Amino acid sequence: MSIDLFSAFIIGLLGSGHCIGMCGGITTMLTSALPTQNLLDSASPANYSPGNYSPYKHTPKKYSNILLACCYNFGRITSYAFIGAIVGFTGSIAAKNIGVPLAGLRLIAGIFLILLGLYLGQWLMWLNKIELIGKILWKIISPYSKKFIPVNSPQKAIGLGLLWGWLPCGLVYSTLTWSLASGNALSGAAIMACFGLGTLPALMTMSIGVVKFKDLVIQPVFRKVMAICIIFYGIYCTFVAYSLLF
Repeated sequence: MSIDLFSAFIIGLLGSGHCIGMCGGITTMLTSALPTQNLLDSASPANYSPGNYSPYKHTPKKYSNILLACCYNFGRITSYAFIGAIVGFTGSIAAKNIGVPLAGLRLIAGIFLILLGLYLGQWLMWLNKIELIGKILWKIISPYSKKFIPVNSPQKAIGLGLLWGWLPCGLVYSTLTWSLASGNALSGAAIMACFGLGTLPALMTMSIGVVKFKDLVIQPVFRKVMAICIIFYGIYCTFVAYSLLF
């Protein structure tokens, strides 16, 4: 189980370039969230200085961008854990009541890791077809995001993160197959939480303006090397699962 958690974290870390493409827009919106302003106080004659006047100058930000980004990512990772719990519970039901061997589910997970590597390297985009299934649910969920925009409070940031965790994503779906093979809801939730933590460095560094890390993970060469690493790990996991089955 500890290996699965570490693997999920590494998968999230290696695939973080893809996360910037999927969630980078919302992260940018959080970092540019409007602060709460007291226009009447700041515009008073006592605050006026000829040639150097701004109606927003004398009012501090109510919430920092880093806090909003943390709250958003907390909501996003919470959603991943919740989905992982559902999928892990489903896998346990399939194993106990239908007789599906967990090694068989792990074989599927290994195959999906190979597909994920091919997807991240942009060599074979079969996971796009799986994303189409998630888009059906996303069309139902996405309109509720309007209630949390503008993102100017921790509560709104968490709410938006909770919704954004359901965004159709081949990277997320591939990792969910590990939750499916975990055997129970708690393990499934832990795997997806670790995956979410793996994606955190890229999105948080983007939030605080550390562009060098972001520039690294979106480099085509870096992404392809990471994709190859995931493919080899998927081949290894598939071989182990196959050995357990036969």
